[in-house]
Amino acid sequence: MSVELVISQDVGEIIMNRPAKMNAFDDAMVAAMNGRLAEAERARVRALMIRGEGPAFSAGRDLAGAEPGKEDAESILKTVFNPMIRKIANFPAPTFAAVHGPCLGAGLGIALACDVVYIAEDAKTGSPFARIGAVLDSGAHAFMVARIGSHRTLELIYSGRLISGAEAAQIGLANRALPRDALFDEMRKLAAQVAQGPTAALMESKRLIARIRDEALGLDGVLEAEAKAQGAAGRTEDYREGIGAFQAKRAPKFVGR
Repeated sequence: MSVELVISQDVGEIIMNRPAKMNAFDDAMVAAMNGRLAEAERARVRALMIRGEGPAFSAGRDLAGAEPGKEDAESILKTVFNPMIRKIANFPAPTFAAVHGPCLGAGLGIALACDVVYIAEDAKTGSPFARIGAVLDSGAHAFMVARIGSHRTLELIYSGRLISGAEAAQIGLANRALPRDALFDEMRKLAAQVAQGPTAALMESKRLIARIRDEALGLDGVLEAEAKAQGAAGRTEDYREGIGAFQAKRAPKFVGR
């Protein structure tokens, strides 16, 4: 199976498993990814981690069957890749990407569609599209501008320069850079920690931050949205448990609702 899902203690781990192709996506692998995302959502996982098997996170679209001048690149993105990126960005739980090796094209879009990105120090990422006369896609323009600004995004697009995981973390494209052999364990630790937290309240923050990004909310809009989110959180079991545990001076036990 080109994409696998393992669920343990409310954490879903999606594994891109086409190592001979550097986890590059053909239509079948996109369908498999969509299937595993749907399974994880039905299972109501409280955190989701995405990683690659073998030498890469993902090299992007599998270009072996590309037909320059004949294929409809716009349609391929609109009907195949963009829906997958939206599913990851809108997944109803905190999401985490553990990136190693090459992370390019649609692979970069998948990683940056996640809420938190940990990256191996020696990973390679960036926008090599200028080398093939193509345009960066899979949402990466939006994700990169949000994380590193328009000036750094355009420098990477114009130059086609690939950067290491260490540099990606230094400029803010990724959250942390780690030694390759520690990457998956550290990401799993964080995902497991979050999955045991007040995930209903955490999702209010995820949705609010998406609105700030997509709707350009000003301060008044944010204050109003925060008040509504706090009201929603105040009606959850986790809120009652959290306040009760604080008052009783004990550790809370959250259930995600």
